[in-house]
Parts: sequence; structure tokens; C-alpha cells
Amino acid sequence: MKLATVLVLLVTLVASASAHMGLLYPPPRGGLGTKQYNGRFHTFIGYKDSKWTMRFPCGGYSPSGKVTSMKAGQVIPVRFYASGMKSKDIATQPKLVSSSKQFSQARHGGGTCEFSLSYDGGKTFRLIGRYTKSCPDAYYSWPVRIPKNVPSCNTKNKCLFVWSWTANVLPQYYHNCADIRLTGVKGGKLPPKSIAIVDFKGRKMGVTAPGDGIKHRAGSGPSKTQINNNMNGRY
Repeated sequence: MKLATVLVLLVTLVASASAHMGLLYPPPRGGLGTKQYNGRFHTFIGYKDSKWTMRFPCGGYSPSGKVTSMKAGQVIPVRFYASGMKSKDIATQPKLVSSSKQFSQARHGGGTCEFSLSYDGGKTFRLIGRYTKSCPDAYYSWPVRIPKNVPSCNTKNKCLFVWSWTANVLPQYYHNCADIRLTGVKGGKLPPKSIAIVDFKGRKMGVTAPGDGIKHRAGSGPSKTQINNNMNGRY
């Protein structure tokens, strides 16, 4: 095999290993700007290299020290990070541009994104939102409403806002956790549903999560119907 061919293969392998999606806002454990950042928070559960092994829950990252304040009933403008983004992209997004100028996203055909709260540091998860088909996508904001009747959560390192994603065209499952301080209501109730937790270890290709089939470019973003459903607790 010629040297040039070998170099192309190596570059391709490195790109495929590092090109993934992660939570940008609220800032997750291991995410950009945290002390734990090692460039791996946007990889899938089970990913392993010489620096890190992504583990469930929360990628295996411990509390980052960054805490986002939230309130019951508040709409959280969730944003995603694509490893093809540069600092200027992070500063200017979400803003859709022409297809010829887009940064690359390893969206893996979209899939099912679920959003949840954890009151026990990632032992259990309470579903509060879901987007399918075109999620995730760094060119859009994905609104998720904190239920109006949830209780407060102020215990250090126990209160989490969680994004999980089952990809459409690859057997990959992602899980990012953001530390939060949640002001709820007295006598509040926890959401009854949990999230999908997918273990792809040893499984062959063939993922059933609905997607849009778009692997590297922007999709259509959250539909009005899905936004309305998430604003009204229908997910």
C-alpha cells in the first residue's frame, strides 16, 4: 500500500473517532470550559482511546464545578456541540447558513434525543422532553421546558439536567450531564417516565431510532409540532 493511501486512511480513522456530537448548553460535565475537558465528552458511551473511556452515566465524568441555575416552568434553550465547530461557530450559532459553508456534524442520521432530570446524581432519570428524527443538530436551539410542578433540587453534585441520544444510522448511544441548581415548587412531583438506556455492546448494525438520514449537514431542526409537544409535556 502506498504511503499516501496509508496517510489518507489514518486521517479518516482519526476523524471518524473524534467527530461526534455533545451537549453545549447547559454546559455538561467534561464539556468545553470545564477543568475535566479532554476532548472526549462528545463521544458515545463505550468509546475508548488512550485518554478516556466513555462510561454510563454522564460519560464517567465527575462534577465539573459549573452549575446552571434553573426554575420550574423555565424553557431551556438546549444547544449542541459538533466536533467540526470552531470557536467562531460556537459564538454565532444557532444560525443556519448555506450548505456550502456549513461545518461538519457527525449527526449519524439524527435519531432520538431525550432530556431528563436526575435528583440522585445519575442513578435515576425523569423524562422531561424528547425530539426525534432531526435531533441533535448544532445549527438549531432545541427548547425544553422544565415541568412547572417539579420539586427543588439543591443537593451538591446530585442535581442534573441530562441529554441522551440514540443515533439513527450507527449503533451509538450518547449521555451528557449538566450540573444544575433547580428551584421548584413546594410539594412538587417528579415526572413519572424514565429515559431509554441503550447498551449497544456486542450488537450488530441496525438501529430503530427514527432519524432524517442526514449524516454530516444540518437537518430541518425541531418541528413546530415537536416544540409544542415539549412545551406542553407531551413526549
